[in-house]
This record gives sequence, structure tokens and C-alpha cells, in this order.
Amino acid sequence: MFPSELMEYFEISKFELLCSLETRKEYWLIEFEEKNELPHGYSSLDYESKGFIGSKLIQDFPLRGKAVYLSINKRRWRHKQTGAIIKRDFTFIADGSKFTKELSDFLKDRG
Repeated sequence: MFPSELMEYFEISKFELLCSLETRKEYWLIEFEEKNELPHGYSSLDYESKGFIGSKLIQDFPLRGKAVYLSINKRRWRHKQTGAIIKRDFTFIADGSKFTKELSDFLKDRG
């Protein structure tokens, strides 16, 4: 249902069917959180998870006639001694990927 690249680095943390008070239409809200796995080359002895950078709400293709919104949360890690913050590098996402332009830009930190 979702691109395999997205599911490789993120997991679904919440899946809800909601209703807009303004339009009285139902919609799906699917929240993704980046997995708590350090980027390649970093040690869990040196870094600790410090929550998320922020979330981005993106409208995806409708599902069963209902609007779909994806809330994407990227993770950050802090070096235990220096306090330096790292985050995963998503520059590997190609222009021809199955991601929407908005999601691809967000993951690459351009949006």
C-alpha cells in the first residue's frame, strides 16, 4: 500500500478514521515515525534518540473514497558527550521515486 522505501525507514504509529467538523467528511490519518535505528556508521554507545525533528502533514491518494493524510515524523539523535545532533540522510531518494514531491522534499530537508 505504501512505497517499500518509506516502510524501510518508518513505521506506522497511528491509523485513524476521522471526520472533519467543517465538511462532515471522513478521512484517514496515518502517522509514521522514523524507526529508532541510527544511520549507518554511528554507534548506539555514543548516541541517544532525542525525539523527533517535527512532523509534516501530506495529503496522499484517496483510499476507499476517503481522503488520506500522512503525518511523517523524522527522528534525531544526540551525541552523548558533544551534544552534536545527527539525522538520517535521505538524499538517496531519486527524482523518479514513488514518493510525492512534497514527501520527498521533506525527507531530504528541502521542503
